[in-house]
Amino acid sequence: MTSSSVLTRSTSPARPRALAAARPLRRPAQRARLRRRNLWIYAFLLPTFVLYGMYTLYPMVASYWYSLVEWNGFSADQTFVGIENYRAVLADPMFWSAVRITVVFMLIVAPLRVLGAFVLAIVLNSPKLPLSSFFRTVYFLPVVTTTAIVGVVMRFILDPASGPLSVLGRVLGTGPIDLLGSSETALPTAALIYVWKFFGITLIYWLAALQTVPKDLYEAARIDGAHALQVFRHITLPLLLPFLLIISVLTVEDCFHAFDLMQTMTAGGPFYSTEIIEIYVYRYAFAATIPQLGFASAAAVLFGLLVLVVVGAQLWLTRLARRGGRA
Repeated sequence: MTSSSVLTRSTSPARPRALAAARPLRRPAQRARLRRRNLWIYAFLLPTFVLYGMYTLYPMVASYWYSLVEWNGFSADQTFVGIENYRAVLADPMFWSAVRITVVFMLIVAPLRVLGAFVLAIVLNSPKLPLSSFFRTVYFLPVVTTTAIVGVVMRFILDPASGPLSVLGRVLGTGPIDLLGSSETALPTAALIYVWKFFGITLIYWLAALQTVPKDLYEAARIDGAHALQVFRHITLPLLLPFLLIISVLTVEDCFHAFDLMQTMTAGGPFYSTEIIEIYVYRYAFAATIPQLGFASAAAVLFGLLVLVVVGAQLWLTRLARRGGRA
Protein backbone atom coordinates (compact mmCIF):
# COMPACT_ATOMS: atom_id res chain seq x y z
CA MET A 1 0.00 0.00 0.00
CA THR A 2 1.43 3.38 -1.00
CA SER A 3 1.77 6.36 1.25
CA SER A 4 -0.70 8.39 -0.84
CA SER A 5 -3.48 5.83 -0.36
CA VAL A 6 -2.83 5.72 3.38
CA LEU A 7 -2.94 9.51 3.49
CA THR A 8 -6.16 9.57 1.52
CA ARG A 9 -7.82 7.01 3.78
CA SER A 10 -6.69 8.76 6.90
CA THR A 11 -7.91 12.21 5.82
CA SER A 12 -11.11 11.33 3.94
CA PRO A 13 -13.26 10.46 7.02
CA ALA A 14 -12.15 13.65 8.75
CA ARG A 15 -13.18 15.88 5.83
CA PRO A 16 -16.96 15.17 5.97
CA ARG A 17 -16.89 15.64 9.72
CA ALA A 18 -15.14 18.98 9.29
CA LEU A 19 -17.63 20.05 6.63
CA ALA A 20 -20.56 18.93 8.76
CA ALA A 21 -19.18 20.92 11.67
CA ALA A 22 -18.66 24.01 9.53
CA ARG A 23 -22.07 23.98 7.79
CA PRO A 24 -24.19 24.79 10.85
CA LEU A 25 -21.92 27.75 11.53
CA ARG A 26 -22.40 29.15 8.01
CA ARG A 27 -26.14 28.47 7.59
CA PRO A 28 -27.47 31.14 10.00
CA ALA A 29 -25.30 33.78 8.38
CA GLN A 30 -26.42 32.73 4.90
CA ARG A 31 -30.06 32.73 5.95
CA ALA A 32 -29.69 36.19 7.43
CA ARG A 33 -28.19 37.49 4.19
CA LEU A 34 -30.98 35.85 2.18
CA ARG A 35 -33.61 37.41 4.45
CA ARG A 36 -32.07 40.86 4.08
CA ARG A 37 -31.84 40.45 0.32
CA ASN A 38 -35.43 39.21 0.05
CA LEU A 39 -36.66 42.08 2.21
CA TRP A 40 -35.09 44.56 -0.18
CA ILE A 41 -36.63 42.74 -3.14
CA TYR A 42 -40.08 42.81 -1.55
CA ALA A 43 -39.60 46.45 -0.58
CA PHE A 44 -38.93 47.42 -4.20
CA LEU A 45 -41.82 45.26 -5.47
CA LEU A 46 -44.30 46.56 -2.88
CA PRO A 47 -45.20 49.79 -4.75
CA THR A 48 -45.96 47.76 -7.88
CA PHE A 49 -48.16 45.34 -5.96
CA VAL A 50 -50.01 48.19 -4.23
CA LEU A 51 -50.61 50.15 -7.44
CA TYR A 52 -51.60 47.01 -9.35
CA GLY A 53 -54.04 46.07 -6.63
CA MET A 54 -55.53 49.58 -6.42
CA TYR A 55 -55.86 50.30 -10.13
CA THR A 56 -56.31 46.83 -11.66
CA LEU A 57 -57.47 44.17 -9.22
CA TYR A 58 -59.82 46.32 -7.16
CA PRO A 59 -61.64 47.85 -10.19
CA MET A 60 -62.06 44.37 -11.67
CA VAL A 61 -63.60 42.99 -8.47
CA ALA A 62 -65.66 46.13 -7.84
CA SER A 63 -67.14 46.04 -11.34
CA TYR A 64 -68.85 42.74 -10.53
CA TRP A 65 -70.55 44.34 -7.53
CA TYR A 66 -71.45 47.52 -9.42
CA SER A 67 -73.07 45.39 -12.14
CA LEU A 68 -75.58 44.20 -9.54
CA VAL A 69 -76.60 47.64 -8.27
CA GLU A 70 -78.20 50.79 -9.64
CA TRP A 71 -75.78 53.66 -9.06
CA ASN A 72 -74.98 56.92 -10.79
CA GLY A 73 -71.45 57.16 -9.38
CA PHE A 74 -72.10 60.38 -7.41
CA SER A 75 -74.54 59.55 -4.63
CA ALA A 76 -73.81 57.18 -1.80
CA ASP A 77 -77.04 55.26 -2.40
CA GLN A 78 -76.60 51.96 -4.24
CA THR A 79 -79.79 50.02 -4.88
CA PHE A 80 -79.30 46.28 -5.31
CA VAL A 81 -81.12 45.14 -8.47
CA GLY A 82 -79.56 41.72 -9.06
CA ILE A 83 -79.34 40.75 -12.71
CA GLU A 84 -81.62 43.52 -13.96
CA ASN A 85 -78.65 45.41 -15.39
CA TYR A 86 -77.64 42.35 -17.38
CA ARG A 87 -81.16 41.97 -18.71
CA ALA A 88 -81.22 45.63 -19.74
CA VAL A 89 -77.87 45.35 -21.50
CA LEU A 90 -78.86 42.18 -23.36
CA ALA A 91 -82.14 43.82 -24.42
CA ASP A 92 -80.39 46.92 -25.79
CA PRO A 93 -79.93 46.77 -29.61
CA MET A 94 -77.01 49.18 -29.36
CA PHE A 95 -75.10 46.67 -27.24
CA TRP A 96 -75.42 44.01 -29.92
CA SER A 97 -74.43 46.57 -32.53
CA ALA A 98 -71.29 47.30 -30.49
CA VAL A 99 -70.60 43.55 -30.24
CA ARG A 100 -70.93 43.17 -34.01
CA ILE A 101 -68.66 46.15 -34.68
CA THR A 102 -66.07 44.84 -32.21
CA VAL A 103 -66.04 41.40 -33.84
CA VAL A 104 -65.80 42.89 -37.35
CA PHE A 105 -62.95 45.11 -36.20
CA MET A 106 -61.15 42.06 -34.78
CA LEU A 107 -61.72 40.06 -38.00
CA ILE A 108 -60.14 42.86 -40.02
CA VAL A 109 -57.19 43.57 -37.75
CA ALA A 110 -56.09 40.13 -36.53
CA PRO A 111 -55.52 38.41 -39.92
CA LEU A 112 -53.72 41.44 -41.34
CA ARG A 113 -51.42 41.65 -38.35
CA VAL A 114 -50.70 37.93 -38.01
CA LEU A 115 -50.32 37.03 -41.68
CA GLY A 116 -48.82 40.33 -42.81
CA ALA A 117 -46.26 40.34 -40.02
CA PHE A 118 -45.42 36.72 -40.76
CA VAL A 119 -44.63 37.46 -44.41
CA LEU A 120 -42.60 40.54 -43.52
CA ALA A 121 -40.73 38.65 -40.79
CA ILE A 122 -39.69 36.01 -43.33
CA VAL A 123 -38.29 38.78 -45.53
CA LEU A 124 -36.54 40.68 -42.74
CA ASN A 125 -35.08 37.47 -41.30
CA SER A 126 -33.16 36.80 -44.50
CA PRO A 127 -29.41 37.32 -44.00
CA LYS A 128 -29.15 38.53 -47.60
CA LEU A 129 -31.38 41.55 -46.97
CA PRO A 130 -29.36 44.75 -46.45
CA LEU A 131 -30.34 47.17 -43.67
CA SER A 132 -32.65 44.60 -42.08
CA SER A 133 -32.08 46.08 -38.60
CA PHE A 134 -33.04 49.51 -39.90
CA PHE A 135 -36.30 48.24 -41.36
CA ARG A 136 -37.14 46.41 -38.13
CA THR A 137 -36.71 49.65 -36.21
CA VAL A 138 -38.84 51.58 -38.70
CA TYR A 139 -41.72 49.12 -38.41
CA PHE A 140 -41.50 49.13 -34.61
CA LEU A 141 -41.45 52.93 -34.19
CA PRO A 142 -45.28 53.36 -34.27
CA VAL A 143 -45.57 50.94 -31.33
CA VAL A 144 -43.69 53.25 -28.95
CA THR A 145 -45.82 56.25 -29.98
CA THR A 146 -48.72 57.09 -27.66
CA THR A 147 -51.94 55.68 -29.12
CA ALA A 148 -54.01 58.75 -28.27
CA ILE A 149 -51.49 60.98 -30.06
CA VAL A 150 -51.66 58.71 -33.11
CA GLY A 151 -55.45 59.05 -33.10
CA VAL A 152 -55.31 62.85 -32.92
CA VAL A 153 -52.68 63.08 -35.67
CA MET A 154 -54.59 60.69 -37.93
CA ARG A 155 -57.77 62.66 -37.38
CA PHE A 156 -55.92 65.78 -38.56
CA ILE A 157 -54.44 63.97 -41.57
CA LEU A 158 -57.84 62.58 -42.59
CA ASP A 159 -59.72 65.83 -41.97
CA PRO A 160 -61.92 66.46 -45.03
CA ALA A 161 -61.60 70.26 -44.83
CA SER A 162 -57.89 70.94 -44.30
CA GLY A 163 -56.20 67.56 -43.96
CA PRO A 164 -53.21 66.71 -46.16
CA LEU A 165 -55.11 63.79 -47.71
CA SER A 166 -57.98 66.03 -48.82
CA VAL A 167 -55.56 68.64 -50.13
CA LEU A 168 -53.88 65.94 -52.21
CA GLY A 169 -57.31 64.87 -53.45
CA ARG A 170 -58.10 68.38 -54.62
CA VAL A 171 -54.76 68.61 -56.41
CA LEU A 172 -55.43 65.31 -58.18
CA GLY A 173 -58.99 66.36 -59.01
CA THR A 174 -60.76 63.71 -56.94
CA GLY A 175 -62.21 66.21 -54.45
CA PRO A 176 -62.08 66.07 -50.64
CA ILE A 177 -61.70 62.65 -49.05
CA ASP A 178 -63.65 61.97 -45.86
CA LEU A 179 -62.75 58.46 -44.76
CA LEU A 180 -63.72 58.97 -41.11
CA GLY A 181 -66.93 60.83 -41.92
CA SER A 182 -68.61 57.97 -43.76
CA SER A 183 -70.23 55.10 -41.90
CA GLU A 184 -69.04 52.72 -44.63
CA THR A 185 -65.34 53.63 -44.56
CA ALA A 186 -64.79 54.77 -40.94
CA LEU A 187 -64.41 51.29 -39.42
CA PRO A 188 -62.07 49.87 -42.11
CA THR A 189 -59.98 53.05 -41.96
CA ALA A 190 -59.68 52.86 -38.18
CA ALA A 191 -58.83 49.16 -38.43
CA LEU A 192 -56.02 49.79 -40.92
CA ILE A 193 -54.58 52.54 -38.72
CA TYR A 194 -54.72 50.17 -35.77
CA VAL A 195 -52.89 47.53 -37.83
CA TRP A 196 -50.19 50.05 -38.70
CA LYS A 197 -49.88 51.21 -35.09
CA PHE A 198 -49.33 47.75 -33.56
CA PHE A 199 -47.89 45.91 -36.55
CA GLY A 200 -44.39 46.04 -35.05
CA ILE A 201 -45.39 43.99 -31.98
CA THR A 202 -46.61 41.07 -34.06
CA LEU A 203 -43.54 41.42 -36.27
CA ILE A 204 -41.25 41.08 -33.25
CA TYR A 205 -43.17 37.98 -32.18
CA TRP A 206 -42.58 36.31 -35.53
CA LEU A 207 -38.93 37.37 -35.70
CA ALA A 208 -38.37 35.83 -32.26
CA ALA A 209 -40.11 32.63 -33.42
CA LEU A 210 -37.91 32.45 -36.50
CA GLN A 211 -34.81 32.59 -34.32
CA THR A 212 -35.83 29.28 -32.73
CA VAL A 213 -35.49 27.37 -36.02
CA PRO A 214 -32.10 25.57 -35.98
CA LYS A 215 -29.73 26.78 -38.68
CA ASP A 216 -28.44 23.22 -39.12
CA LEU A 217 -31.76 22.20 -40.65
CA TYR A 218 -31.47 24.90 -43.29
CA GLU A 219 -27.91 23.89 -44.12
CA ALA A 220 -28.83 20.20 -44.36
CA ALA A 221 -31.77 21.01 -46.64
CA ARG A 222 -29.58 23.10 -48.94
CA ILE A 223 -26.99 20.32 -49.11
CA ASP A 224 -29.76 17.91 -50.13
CA GLY A 225 -30.69 20.27 -52.97
CA ALA A 226 -33.94 21.74 -51.56
CA HIS A 227 -34.94 25.11 -52.96
CA ALA A 228 -36.32 28.03 -50.95
CA LEU A 229 -39.99 27.05 -51.27
CA GLN A 230 -39.32 23.48 -50.14
CA VAL A 231 -37.28 24.71 -47.18
CA PHE A 232 -40.10 27.02 -46.17
CA ARG A 233 -42.81 24.37 -46.59
CA HIS A 234 -41.09 21.43 -44.91
CA ILE A 235 -38.90 23.13 -42.28
CA THR A 236 -39.89 26.70 -41.46
CA LEU A 237 -43.67 26.38 -41.58
CA PRO A 238 -44.02 23.17 -39.48
CA LEU A 239 -41.68 24.50 -36.78
CA LEU A 240 -43.55 27.81 -36.57
CA LEU A 241 -47.04 26.33 -36.27
CA PRO A 242 -46.88 26.11 -32.44
CA PHE A 243 -46.05 29.82 -32.34
CA LEU A 244 -49.07 30.59 -34.52
CA LEU A 245 -51.39 29.73 -31.63
CA ILE A 246 -49.59 32.00 -29.16
CA ILE A 247 -49.26 34.92 -31.55
CA SER A 248 -52.86 34.61 -32.72
CA VAL A 249 -54.23 34.54 -29.17
CA LEU A 250 -52.15 37.58 -28.17
CA THR A 251 -53.17 39.49 -31.29
CA VAL A 252 -56.87 38.67 -31.00
CA GLU A 253 -56.90 39.65 -27.35
CA ASP A 254 -55.13 42.91 -28.21
CA CYS A 255 -57.79 43.74 -30.83
CA PHE A 256 -60.37 44.10 -28.07
CA HIS A 257 -58.47 47.05 -26.56
CA ALA A 258 -58.76 49.78 -29.19
CA PHE A 259 -60.57 52.32 -27.01
CA ASP A 260 -57.91 55.04 -26.96
CA LEU A 261 -57.36 55.03 -30.72
CA MET A 262 -61.05 54.80 -31.61
CA GLN A 263 -62.13 57.41 -29.07
CA THR A 264 -59.64 60.00 -30.26
CA MET A 265 -60.36 59.41 -33.95
CA THR A 266 -64.10 58.83 -34.20
CA ALA A 267 -65.57 58.68 -30.64
CA GLY A 268 -67.81 55.91 -31.96
CA GLY A 269 -69.18 57.86 -34.93
CA PRO A 270 -70.37 58.56 -37.44
CA PHE A 271 -73.84 57.25 -36.53
CA TYR A 272 -72.32 54.73 -34.05
CA SER A 273 -70.60 52.90 -36.94
CA THR A 274 -67.33 52.61 -34.99
CA GLU A 275 -68.76 52.24 -31.48
CA ILE A 276 -66.93 49.22 -30.14
CA ILE A 277 -67.94 47.79 -26.76
CA GLU A 278 -65.35 49.82 -24.87
CA ILE A 279 -66.82 53.07 -26.21
CA TYR A 280 -70.30 51.75 -25.46
CA VAL A 281 -69.30 51.20 -21.81
CA TYR A 282 -67.57 54.59 -21.67
CA ARG A 283 -70.65 56.35 -23.04
CA TYR A 284 -72.90 55.06 -20.27
CA ALA A 285 -70.33 55.30 -17.49
CA PHE A 286 -68.75 58.71 -18.10
CA ALA A 287 -70.13 60.51 -21.17
CA ALA A 288 -73.83 60.38 -20.25
CA THR A 289 -75.59 63.30 -18.56
CA ILE A 290 -76.62 60.97 -15.74
CA PRO A 291 -74.00 58.18 -15.53
CA GLN A 292 -75.25 54.63 -15.17
CA LEU A 293 -72.37 52.85 -13.48
CA GLY A 294 -74.34 49.68 -12.82
CA PHE A 295 -75.49 49.37 -16.42
CA ALA A 296 -71.99 50.11 -17.74
CA SER A 297 -70.41 47.62 -15.34
CA ALA A 298 -72.77 44.89 -16.53
CA ALA A 299 -71.83 45.65 -20.12
CA ALA A 300 -68.14 45.52 -19.16
CA VAL A 301 -68.57 42.13 -17.48
CA LEU A 302 -70.34 40.78 -20.56
CA PHE A 303 -67.53 42.19 -22.69
CA GLY A 304 -65.01 40.24 -20.59
CA LEU A 305 -67.03 37.08 -21.10
CA LEU A 306 -67.04 37.74 -24.86
CA VAL A 307 -63.24 37.94 -24.87
CA LEU A 308 -63.01 34.66 -22.96
CA VAL A 309 -65.40 32.97 -25.39
CA VAL A 310 -63.47 34.16 -28.45
CA VAL A 311 -60.09 33.10 -27.03
CA GLY A 312 -61.53 29.77 -25.84
CA ALA A 313 -63.01 29.06 -29.27
CA GLN A 314 -59.67 29.89 -30.83
CA LEU A 315 -57.85 27.46 -28.57
CA TRP A 316 -60.47 24.76 -29.21
CA LEU A 317 -60.26 25.12 -33.01
CA THR A 318 -56.47 25.01 -32.83
CA ARG A 319 -56.53 21.77 -30.84
CA LEU A 320 -58.96 20.25 -33.35
CA ALA A 321 -56.64 21.24 -36.18
CA ARG A 322 -53.68 19.64 -34.38
CA ARG A 323 -55.59 16.41 -33.83
CA GLY A 324 -56.66 16.34 -37.46
CA GLY A 325 -53.05 16.87 -38.57
CA ARG A 326 -51.83 14.02 -36.37
CA ALA A 327 -54.53 11.72 -37.69
